[in-house]
Amino acid sequence: MSGPSIIYLMYHELEVPGRGLCNSEPGYARYVLLEREFQEEVDFLGARGYQGLSVGQALAFPEGSSSCTDDCTKICVTFDDGSETDLLAAAPILHQAGFGATFYITAGWLGKPGHLSALQLKELSVQGFEIGCHSMTHPMLTDLDEAGLQREIVDAKSQLEQIVGKPVEHFSCPGGRYDDRVMRIARAAGYRTVATSRIHANSPDTDLFALGRVAILRGTPLNDFAAICSGGALRRLHAQATLRGAAKQLLGNSFYDRVREVLLGGRRAQ
Repeated sequence: MSGPSIIYLMYHELEVPGRGLCNSEPGYARYVLLEREFQEEVDFLGARGYQGLSVGQALAFPEGSSSCTDDCTKICVTFDDGSETDLLAAAPILHQAGFGATFYITAGWLGKPGHLSALQLKELSVQGFEIGCHSMTHPMLTDLDEAGLQREIVDAKSQLEQIVGKPVEHFSCPGGRYDDRVMRIARAAGYRTVATSRIHANSPDTDLFALGRVAILRGTPLNDFAAICSGGALRRLHAQATLRGAAKQLLGNSFYDRVREVLLGGRRAQ
């Protein structure tokens, strides 16, 4: 990839002492970082001169962006789902570091146990963080008909905009599942970008409706995290994701997820 590029990191809920998780299933819990893990990662980035950006900020490819081979200085921070810890834990850590971020919200989960309320979402926006959409109810979008896609992509956008009083311009696909219909409806709805779970850095040449992101998992060692942020680990992670994608294609979304839960069920979260 030539020219400047930026790696987009994908986070989910943070585990805070004394608070239960929104979902305790192994397939979910592996994406939940301890609050101190996230703090350590943000501190790590700050100590090495990185700047944390929202999606909107990253799209400008600010001066200092590199080819992400060994000296990236910008990183894009994103959170999916809309856990209450977005406001209670992630936001203070990001503020302290002077980092921006985009929080992709599952609109239909607002007010449910462990998730942001509408007032908390408004507060997150007022604090200066960018609000994106992560669908209405978090289905696998490729399994839906046209009416379902309208509800999950278009109606969810409208609901979030009514709460924050600002345009919601960025969408992320639940489970990373998408197809041409998803992209078409997102364009028509007025989104500027769609983020996937494909593993690659994003450059000015990247299709804005197929932005890549890298999920940060619980227990990721700092040296592995550093390799992700510098771009050094992307090829290996991309190869692993390609194998998973082939399995999803072969088994279908529902059966693949059931098999994944069984395989992960015996592993304790670290």
